[in-house]
Amino acid sequence: MSTEARPWIAALRNSHERLAALTAPLASEELRGQSYCTDWNVAQVLSHVGSGAEISNLMLTSALEGTPLDREAFAPIWDSWNNRSPEAQAADALTADEAYVRRLEQLTDAELDGIQFDFFGMQLNAAGVIGLRLSEHALHTWDVAVTRDPAAVVAPDAVALLTGNLTRVLGFAGKPAGDSFRVRIITTDPDGDYLLAVGDSVTLSDWAPGTDTDGQIRMPAEALVRLVYGRLDSEHTPEIFADGIDFGRLRAVFPGF
Repeated sequence: MSTEARPWIAALRNSHERLAALTAPLASEELRGQSYCTDWNVAQVLSHVGSGAEISNLMLTSALEGTPLDREAFAPIWDSWNNRSPEAQAADALTADEAYVRRLEQLTDAELDGIQFDFFGMQLNAAGVIGLRLSEHALHTWDVAVTRDPAAVVAPDAVALLTGNLTRVLGFAGKPAGDSFRVRIITTDPDGDYLLAVGDSVTLSDWAPGTDTDGQIRMPAEALVRLVYGRLDSEHTPEIFADGIDFGRLRAVFPGF
């Protein structure tokens, strides 16, 4: 993954602006309408974005100060957001999100370079910390965008960064459920060549010529990102070319989270 923090901050800024543009014209009934997330309406997705901004601020403070993250603070934050009206969830989410992005933008290069953060056993630099937020933000922005445009895609600048970060996600996103296969995945925009191996665990690595597989798939990188995050159902799948393997087996491995 890219280790430079500024491109991640820029992509997060763009994602914030996209979400703000999507949210601003929504009427009260639209905020209460179903989002792509089956358990949440649109306002609840925005509430999660807002609470996530507050929690990301706590993480950033811990990373900058080298202090432990107080995870007991999470539940009160979630409760506060859950108790707001849909209109307040939407408005407050954009305010909290703007504050977090602006704080990132104001950090010096020295402050960004000094970030080393232990997050559930992962040692993250600044790009890693911001990457956690970008993945959540870009996909939840899509959850809102697709309610208005079934052909919506995850923002290209986010996709370009997140494809290099997928290996960190597979540990909890991939659910083999007894299936076992190896498939070569060739992506476009950006170009990539990977081996997805499903067995007792799920791994994604660079393709090595001569590797035995059960099939090959060509797909946009944006679709690969949504696949891993459980957002590539048949009604929201672009043109994909599968050879030797049923694409449904890949969908079953990534049920979403």
